[in-house]
Amino acid sequence: MGLYKITKSLLFTLSPERAHSLAILGLKSGLVFSDHHQDDPVLAANLWGMDFSNPVGLAAGFDKNAEVPCAMMAQGFGFVETGTVTPKPQAGNPKPRLFRLTRDQAVINRMGFNNLGLTVYAKNLKRREGLGKCGVVGANIGANKDSEDPASDYVICLTKLLGLANYFTVNISSPNTPGLRKLQGRDALDDLLGRLVSVRDGATGLDVKPPLLVKISPDLDEEEVADIAEIVQKHRMDGLIISNTTIGLRDQLTAKYAGESGGLSGAPLFEKSTKLLSDMYRLTEGKIPLIGVGGISSGDDAYRKIRAGASLVQLYSALVFHGPGLVCKIKLELTEILQKEGFKSVSDAVGADHK
Repeated sequence: MGLYKITKSLLFTLSPERAHSLAILGLKSGLVFSDHHQDDPVLAANLWGMDFSNPVGLAAGFDKNAEVPCAMMAQGFGFVETGTVTPKPQAGNPKPRLFRLTRDQAVINRMGFNNLGLTVYAKNLKRREGLGKCGVVGANIGANKDSEDPASDYVICLTKLLGLANYFTVNISSPNTPGLRKLQGRDALDDLLGRLVSVRDGATGLDVKPPLLVKISPDLDEEEVADIAEIVQKHRMDGLIISNTTIGLRDQLTAKYAGESGGLSGAPLFEKSTKLLSDMYRLTEGKIPLIGVGGISSGDDAYRKIRAGASLVQLYSALVFHGPGLVCKIKLELTEILQKEGFKSVSDAVGADHK
């Protein structure tokens, strides 16, 4: 962690987006040290027929173009989610669009799905040694800002990427693409998921059918949450990721840039996203695996998400402030907590608050 403190002081002299680009470059060049810590067996999990050495994953947004999934797996993550990718390349929203709120341990972004497009993304995924060779890698898919039929964009992405990722996340909850969150509405979601399941189930030449997950917003009301719970069960979706960034919670921020528009992530989101996670676990009666995201920066944070109903967890914003060494720290803390609480595996602790 000492080395990162030195690196962090240098990176924080740069704009957040420039620092991020340098991090990607460092990972591609092999300049970032790998973590060789062996995960304790208590952290192992099996989900969707896939083995996870630990439940701590990298959330989408860091590796937008699937350039460094294996390099990030080597940082100690149990799985890595790449993207969000859209069919056509797009520049995203005007800069500046990414802001560090150090005092709040938070980030605000209004990136707008900036990415190099589906063709480049697919080529990058193909460059892996093979599906699953470096670990579980997911693909987060989205829609172009100027799309006349956003649902079709998801179909295009899934069709192109089948066989290249271990699982797929349907991102309908970013607040930075106008109209995108409308896809969370009952009728729109019903139509979208029906189309995606048909594409996945109708595909030929696949050894296994990859899991389809839906990433939802923390800003939903009770009726919307109940509708989503019903629709994802109707279509037998394989999981939910809870949650994306929020457009709320601004009143509790104290740092510079607190007034910037965009999605808020990091520590302030923890309680709100964890409550939604718990509510969704209850509504789905624990029948659908959930991935808990939002404000995780310690083993205790991860444990609280797991007890609330998460089978796996993800983080991203905390890496900005603590560096890649945080992953090992969280795993060690979580191992200690699970053993202290008498759980033989992380899976045994899932949903413990409801039992």
